[in-house]
Amino acid sequence: MLIDHLILVVSDVEAAKKFYEQALAPLEYHIVMEWEGGYGFGILQKPDFFIRQGDATTPPVHVAFSSRDRASVNAFYEAAIAGGGTDNGPPGLREDYHPNYYGAFVFDPDGHNIEAVCHRPE
Repeated sequence: MLIDHLILVVSDVEAAKKFYEQALAPLEYHIVMEWEGGYGFGILQKPDFFIRQGDATTPPVHVAFSSRDRASVNAFYEAAIAGGGTDNGPPGLREDYHPNYYGAFVFDPDGHNIEAVCHRPE
């Protein structure tokens, strides 16, 4: 992947932290860095997704996280909804993208469209 990291500005960093901790856990993402007003999530010790306090990024953005399998996409969706997210498309095939595109979409507390996607055939 050529993108090194992404920073999302959120209106309530503590609410966003709670949401992202829960939603991203099935994808093996966790907080690996924190500072006053912000958190960095990643796998192992390399953060590549950051949230920080401020005026929420507008317009809302779409961020898609790669998943190792379809079960992780399903788990992401359930965790994200339980963590305060709003449904924007339950887990399922999106064959109009390509035959193996399996994704789930949830709005975070600021209305950003957060997705987990698996491109592998199951």
